[in-house]
Amino acid sequence: MATNPVKITETVLRDGHQSLVATRMRISDMLPQLEALDSIGYNALEAWGGATFDTCLRFLDEDPWERLDTLKAHLKTPIQMLLRGQNLLGYNHYSNDVVEKFVQAASKHGIGVFRIFDALNDVRNLKVAINAALNCPEKPHVQGCLVYTISPVHTNEKFVELAKELQGMGCHSVCIKDMSGLLEPYVAEDLVKKLKAALDIPIELHTHCTSGFGHATYLKAVEAGVDIIDCALAPFSSDTSQPCTETMVAALEGTERDTGLDRQAMTPISKHFLNVKKRIIEEFGLKGYFDINPNVLDFQIPGGMLSNLANQLKEAGMEDKYQDLLDEMPRVRKDAGYPPLVTPSSQIVGTMATFNVISGERYKMVPNEFKDLVRGKFGRTPVKVSKEFLTTTLKIDEKDIIEDCSIEDAKGKTFEQFKAELIEKGYLNPTDEDVLSYASFPQVAEEFFQKHYNKITAYKR
Repeated sequence: MATNPVKITETVLRDGHQSLVATRMRISDMLPQLEALDSIGYNALEAWGGATFDTCLRFLDEDPWERLDTLKAHLKTPIQMLLRGQNLLGYNHYSNDVVEKFVQAASKHGIGVFRIFDALNDVRNLKVAINAALNCPEKPHVQGCLVYTISPVHTNEKFVELAKELQGMGCHSVCIKDMSGLLEPYVAEDLVKKLKAALDIPIELHTHCTSGFGHATYLKAVEAGVDIIDCALAPFSSDTSQPCTETMVAALEGTERDTGLDRQAMTPISKHFLNVKKRIIEEFGLKGYFDINPNVLDFQIPGGMLSNLANQLKEAGMEDKYQDLLDEMPRVRKDAGYPPLVTPSSQIVGTMATFNVISGERYKMVPNEFKDLVRGKFGRTPVKVSKEFLTTTLKIDEKDIIEDCSIEDAKGKTFEQFKAELIEKGYLNPTDEDVLSYASFPQVAEEFFQKHYNKITAYKR
């Protein structure tokens, strides 16, 4: 009998399909197995946030709020979402009231676990979202993230200090978010031991198998006392996704960390999702699988980005430059102050590296988003970017450099301004959820509204 069972958060409904099939799973693919998933005994089911919100509106013809309502109607297991702090689910900072209203609405519609991170590990970008979640009347679980990366300036000791800050902010647990599969097994053991010694709250570990470390990293973390691990059922596991649920359950059977979950009960669920995966790959013309690449330890691109970057080069007729792009990523990241590569910093650095490779000249074409990242608009980078790089190479005016990197300089429109925009466009009676969808992805949401109802007033939620 396990004396200290490991809990498992299941990712098949979110990161599993985001990592392997571009987030294309529909709610209709999930519905037949929700009760079965609910009966397993998972710590949580990650099913919302990340890229799901955008993909629902843009590709799947679904309202993400309705998807959440449907999930909640069929599940007692806590539903977990991934939230990018002040970025919410988009790529820019939002005003405090938009962040607060989004968190409140998500909680009301059924989110039971908020996993909140900032791409730069700048805790100032987390405060509003964390406080909003802590104050929701539904009392959701609030989890703060340390976004794991490797660089000359990142150490386990610094990650522990960050985790202590998150605990001090009121987080109920801390997640080691290893989005690129960079966490080596013995480093994981050391980090978990240090976190367990420093914190009074549970530690969860999220990794990907991109480097090939995944399952071994989990075993060493479990031995070190990690409380929860993120896994995906077999068809949506491994490669650029999470380690396999069934494999980890089997590996721990009969030990003091035995999960207590019934692996056999997972088999029919996995069979269903294998068919879902095959259909998605065929319907959307996706590759549907990715090779393990240990060189991710150098270029650090998250799994979901690799295929997008390769596609950008293909469209430019420069497929043969793919390795050049992988080589350029670490150089651009160093110039940018070693930001962890996770949304949105991964896309910003990736796009800059792509421009450098395509143009054949470094920093000849510089997107505004890259300038914003390095000048401090998104927060404090781990290493301060040199003024010479900012002013001479990128030709950023010195007055535009945000010395204190305060997110106050990046606040966007208020909720009422977004609502007024929608009304001005003729949507006379938008719900708060419609305003939040529009605030997150204005063009995509408006196209969705136009397709589904002449005006929002005609739409019965």
